[in-house]
Amino acid sequence: MRVGAIQSSYIPWRGYFDIIASVDLFVFYDDIQYTKGDWRNRNKVKTLRGAEWMTVPVSYKSVSQLIAETPVDPGRWWRQKHLRTWQNHYRSAPYFDAAMDVLAGFDDPQHTTISQLNIYLIRRICAYLDIKTPMILSSELSLQGSRTDRLVDMIKKLGATTYLSGPSADAYLDKDAFRTHGIQLEYKSYDYDPYPQLWGDFIGGVTVLDLIANCGHQAKHLMRSRTPDRIMVAK
Repeated sequence: MRVGAIQSSYIPWRGYFDIIASVDLFVFYDDIQYTKGDWRNRNKVKTLRGAEWMTVPVSYKSVSQLIAETPVDPGRWWRQKHLRTWQNHYRSAPYFDAAMDVLAGFDDPQHTTISQLNIYLIRRICAYLDIKTPMILSSELSLQGSRTDRLVDMIKKLGATTYLSGPSADAYLDKDAFRTHGIQLEYKSYDYDPYPQLWGDFIGGVTVLDLIANCGHQAKHLMRSRTPDRIMVAK
């Protein structure tokens, strides 16, 4: 079994969904430290002025605060602001209505933490992209250790044999630990075709809703990398 695990992100880019679609089981890594100024509570949209941030205000009190424990601002002002941003910059996109349908329920006050909000939206996007990969929370697994040890513990508890990661993990994963436990380590190849966008030249790396608004159901093909994943540690 091949698994992937990533912290939840706010309406992430297409590479995030490529990883989910490429594994047999996906784990939301929700019981690790919340990091400020990261993708957990923000992402980019394409506008007339180029790529701009949309940020969810959160309450951050401690460096030990977990993603699952990080509350979002309970007010409606920022949710209304984000919806206006979408309407202002994407209303002329051919599949604007589809993108807005994906956001339905986004302003539900029951999403009290950034983890709850992100996971709700990611699941809705997966449904639109026809991604049926089962998903669980890392907080359900009582993981031990830190960094690579936690991942190895996760993989062993799930009975998996292969772990798929984003390529940036090469900077910190202990490959020997995977090798010792007979786990194959693979890195996702982020190599994607450009697609038609509003507002001039193509800009990659923005939220996947940009892809949905511009391409509709073709997004499920355009979110897949053109090149194979890279095997770093063989079984």
